[in-house]
Amino acid sequence: MRAIFPTLIVGMLGIGTANAADVVAPMAPVTYKTDRDNWQFAFSPYLWVAGLDGKMAQFGSPVVDVNESFGDILKDFDVGFMSVAEARKGDFSIFNDLQYSKVSSDATTPLGILATSINAESTTFAGLLGAGYTVASSEAGFIDVAVGARLWSVDTDLTFYGGLLDGQKVSDGDTWIDGLVGFRGNYNFTPRLYMTGWGLVGAGQADLDWDVTAGLGSHINERFSSIIGYRALGVDYSNNEGFVFDVIQHGPILGVVAHF
Repeated sequence: MRAIFPTLIVGMLGIGTANAADVVAPMAPVTYKTDRDNWQFAFSPYLWVAGLDGKMAQFGSPVVDVNESFGDILKDFDVGFMSVAEARKGDFSIFNDLQYSKVSSDATTPLGILATSINAESTTFAGLLGAGYTVASSEAGFIDVAVGARLWSVDTDLTFYGGLLDGQKVSDGDTWIDGLVGFRGNYNFTPRLYMTGWGLVGAGQADLDWDVTAGLGSHINERFSSIIGYRALGVDYSNNEGFVFDVIQHGPILGVVAHF
């Protein structure tokens, strides 16, 4: 049976507008000379066409190499949701990035003695909460220093059908938190075209946790923009019970965002 750990990243990536104040969200185009006296907000679900590479282990199994494209993952995909949101006033901002996915598959066993088939269902949640402060700015753009924490939760359930284990269910997974620090920024080439992105790195219960994104965007109107770019996110976590989640998720991003 092919390993089907939680891997799918599906939704729509957030971006901003030049007239929507200093909301990064966290990939948003803004000109720094906008309204800095009032709170501004942005929210967006986002699309990340991500594949997965790395090493995994669960249920006491040996560590296995994983190399799956977005198409491979999509065949087992059940449901997913991702969003970014931000509140900003002047140089200060608060932001989050939420990711949830659920994948499942069925496989038959060769002999059918212990079970005739097995259903594997895996869910992943990653939630980042952070704050930023502007350390450099101009009429064309700005750079924020950002700090935050990401909560990871990975769970897999195996359900057996037929054979001696008919109806039995076993579970494995773990939950952990990592601290992150880095930069987020934006630069406007023209009133319509901009570049934006972020880079975060840290650790905690994981040995390493990092997130890098770069995108090129275009203003649609005063409230909406569009963007296309690339994102890579990696985490290296293991525990003393044989659970290993050492993976890199990477792929193109695109989307729109509304500001209010």
